[in-house]
Amino acid sequence: MPYPDRFYPVVDSVAWVERLTKLGVGTVQLRAKDLDDADALAIVRDGLAVTRGTPTKLVVNDYWRAAIEAGAAHLHLGQEDLAGADLAAIRKARLTLGISTHDDTELETALAARPDYVALGPIFFTTLKAMRFAPQGVPKIAAWKKRVGDIPLVAIGGIKLEQAADIFAAGADSIAVVSDVTRNADPDARVKAWLEQVAETA
Repeated sequence: MPYPDRFYPVVDSVAWVERLTKLGVGTVQLRAKDLDDADALAIVRDGLAVTRGTPTKLVVNDYWRAAIEAGAAHLHLGQEDLAGADLAAIRKARLTLGISTHDDTELETALAARPDYVALGPIFFTTLKAMRFAPQGVPKIAAWKKRVGDIPLVAIGGIKLEQAADIFAAGADSIAVVSDVTRNADPDARVKAWLEQVAETA
């Protein structure tokens, strides 16, 4: 299985992780914000328990200490969390590392950390969180893919299934999805459609 998978949902609860695992999703990121250390460790452990023994890979967002303590295999850091993270400890724990980027400066910072993948966003306008960065647009994907080379490039931000073919054609290796799944009227059907789409474009 590739890492990250070409379809890469980002969700905020263990319930979502369990739901996506049962649907056969290969990579799921657990992004629950503003937790203290104890709650972070608890949710990471619960997420790992749900995915254990399945093909689903759980990516822990931001809580690198909890990821190490709970024995996770995959970690994703935003730029703010990257600045305060112990990269040596993360590597010693054999965690794979994905890093969010939004502009050229952040890309340089990310590449210096030798990530296993780089996420670029937002590709389109998103209402899920306040963004201080303008939408990047599909053409930026091709430019950044040339810069990152063999490192997998994940496109994120406001992406819907109907745009997937164009984004893959532009050079993205993976598409991270939030609202197109979690705010869909029929999330299970949408996930299955995504899985079919990425199987066709693999």
